[in-house]
Amino acid sequence: MAQESDLKRFDAAQVPRIIGPEDGKLVDLGSIGARMMAWTEETGGGFSLLEHPMPPRRLAAPIHKHSREDEYSFVIEGRMGALLGDDVVYAEVGDLAFKPRDQWHTFWNAGDEPCRILEIISPGGFEHFFDEFGTMMEAPEFNPVQLGELGVRYGVEFQPDSVPRLCEEHGLEHPLLMGERD
Repeated sequence: MAQESDLKRFDAAQVPRIIGPEDGKLVDLGSIGARMMAWTEETGGGFSLLEHPMPPRRLAAPIHKHSREDEYSFVIEGRMGALLGDDVVYAEVGDLAFKPRDQWHTFWNAGDEPCRILEIISPGGFEHFFDEFGTMMEAPEFNPVQLGELGVRYGVEFQPDSVPRLCEEHGLEHPLLMGERD
């Protein structure tokens, strides 16, 4: 997590720049990707921006909730499904889905074509979770239990037992059920 002194070094008024379609750091999270486009250190801590590319019919994560951040998912390609509290919703290209902190939620690619969303996370900092998780998954000794441990550090609770039910209910796949390492 960024230190306050790091956040003061950067602010949203720094030199203008363009982040192209191949720029930013891309990590493979097993179920989806995460491309970090604007880090909290670059935005003065106010937000971070990620792109999540999702294969067809892929569940992004178990049901989970954040205690520190709100998330805004803007669909730029495909169709995103989401469980927000008790409601199942679908977002098409151009739609914005709001996932407030302290609300149980998850999301998935609800179509047969690739889906991409831009994820605005406020305040910033949670992009470091994705970065660390991607690095952990690359290690041969990775164990899925580490996801829960990482979540505790970032104020996120997971319901891993929700994965089979969600996949069955919505016709999805997830690496945990496909015999892959996640």
